[in-house]
Amino acid sequence: MLTGKQKRHLRALASNEQAMFQIGKDALSDNLITAVGKAFNTHELIKIKALKTCPVDAKELAFDLAMNTGSEVVQIIGHTIVLYRPLDEPVILLP
Repeated sequence: MLTGKQKRHLRALASNEQAMFQIGKDALSDNLITAVGKAFNTHELIKIKALKTCPVDAKELAFDLAMNTGSEVVQIIGHTIVLYRPLDEPVILLP
C-alpha cells in the first residue's frame, strides 16, 4: 500500500510521461491485461489512456487492471490512469 507522499512522488514522475496504452471499445481484454503485465517487467510506472469510445468507467478499468496485474492505482484523472508496480530491483526510489 502506497502512502500519500509516495503517491505524490509517483504522480510527479508520471506527469511528464506519455500514455503507453490506449483502451478503446473492447475495454479490458485478455490481450491488454497480458500486455500491461509484460510492460511491468521493464517499467515500474505505466500511464494508460481510456478513449471516449471505451464503454467502461476509468475507475472500474483502473481497479480491474490493478487487480489483474498485481499493481497499485496511483492516480485517475479523467480518462487517464497511472499504475505502479515495483521491479525486483526498484529503479524508482520512493520517499
